[in-house]
Amino acid sequence: MSNIRLFYRESLSLNLTATLDKSQSHYVSKVMRIKENEVFSLFNSSGEWEAKILKISKSIVEFNVTKQLRQKENFKELWLAFSPIKSNYFNFMIQKATELGVTKFLPIIFDRTIVRKINKERLEKVITEASEQSNRINVPVIEQPQNLENFLKNEMDLIFTDLNASNNQIDLKKITANPTCVIIGPEGDFSEEERQEILKFKGVQPIKINENILRSETAVISAISIINYAIN
Repeated sequence: MSNIRLFYRESLSLNLTATLDKSQSHYVSKVMRIKENEVFSLFNSSGEWEAKILKISKSIVEFNVTKQLRQKENFKELWLAFSPIKSNYFNFMIQKATELGVTKFLPIIFDRTIVRKINKERLEKVITEASEQSNRINVPVIEQPQNLENFLKNEMDLIFTDLNASNNQIDLKKITANPTCVIIGPEGDFSEEERQEILKFKGVQPIKINENILRSETAVISAISIINYAIN
């Protein structure tokens, strides 16, 4: 079997016969040069499946699902709340956070946020490609930007990356069945008013992840790695 993994948005089941969309068909047949009767894999939240190419007609790939490779995964929700940043760094941050297991991205417009709009369609493509590459089954979702007040209405275990915190360890006794969410500030850091609002959140854990001031994308990778190590 080839190492090609594609995210398939529609329902998958044994013996399903269907076609890939134009973009995926081009990738399979023209870029990866997979031929008729060869196999690749498709995945979505239902699991991962082996698919055999039946024919390639007018550059569209028709396939048949031959067997299930992996079952649906049970996983703990890991959210990332962050301030949008400049495009190239943004793509890198989203890609690496996906590889590290984030299940939901929540962009927040803070007082000191510089980039205040996101290209959701482009970021969803980055997320999908990172999921395909990293052997994930569940593909993270990304929400539209929101303000801090609305974000703090979520039911979650909140890990607050605060440069002013004296604590540098996560208290596992405070981790519940709720999603665990790490919040990363903008490049100019949180305002004092934002810090106080976050610290009022029930069960929030402020932690210092490094003595140095980190770039946003570095802080994301560091914080998620620390949380994964602590809770898994």
